[in-house]
Amino acid sequence: MSIVQMTIARPEAAEAVPAPAQRRPHWTRPILGLLLPVGLALLWELAVRAGLSNGRLVPPPSVIWETFVELAAAGELQRHALATATRVFTGFGLGVVCGTVLGAITGYSTFTLRLIDPTLQALRAIPSIAWVPLFILWLGIYESSKVTLIAVGVFFPVYLGVMGAIRSVDRKLVEVGRAFRLSPFAMVRRILLPAVLPSYVLALRSGLGLGWMFVVAAELLGASEGLGYLLIDGQQLGKPAQIVAAIVAFAILGKTTDWIVVLATAPLLKWEDRFSAREEAN
Repeated sequence: MSIVQMTIARPEAAEAVPAPAQRRPHWTRPILGLLLPVGLALLWELAVRAGLSNGRLVPPPSVIWETFVELAAAGELQRHALATATRVFTGFGLGVVCGTVLGAITGYSTFTLRLIDPTLQALRAIPSIAWVPLFILWLGIYESSKVTLIAVGVFFPVYLGVMGAIRSVDRKLVEVGRAFRLSPFAMVRRILLPAVLPSYVLALRSGLGLGWMFVVAAELLGASEGLGYLLIDGQQLGKPAQIVAAIVAFAILGKTTDWIVVLATAPLLKWEDRFSAREEAN
């Protein structure tokens, strides 16, 4: 157990917590999350069928589902989704590595923070679309420019999350480590790393979300495949159902990858004695 875990954990945490009288089954949690989007979709379907709208610009769910089936039967949906997901995963990996390394360095060293952080904060304010012409000029219109743009979008939230988490570590925890004469490596492993992990997970989720947003900007210019290409193709051919289907595909893929990150990092955060953890168990 790390010093952070021992410090955060209270004696009363070891006592048996009485189980609630009734717990909701685990399978009800995703159903609860689907109530709002499914309910809105059903309401819109009923409104179109009742003649309150012609559904031309905003197609009803039945038309969108037919478009999904047609694209999937032709293999187009799988091909475009795979191309987009590959770009996002590659850019996400690059952005996470660079953001984690620079965030750790600037968070641990005040000198490096004063040297590098002002420049990075200025670059962070540049809109994503402004990078597109420059990356195309430098890297061409192929995959390198698209992956680099996504990595830029992922980099900044991860960098800020790591840097801010390290610099906000409780000074008393560091003093405890020094009192135990921990080496720099042990200080990082037993104090800084457990203290940073919760913020780091949130930074990863935020960076992943921006990665899915930046891939749209990357695919809007010079892409021959991908969900962003489906958006432009639907706009040029006047197919609103295809546009909405691509947007829904983005939402499904984005939520699925976010869920994977949450599941993958959950074992690393089991030591937290959070109020929300008890609420989630109900």
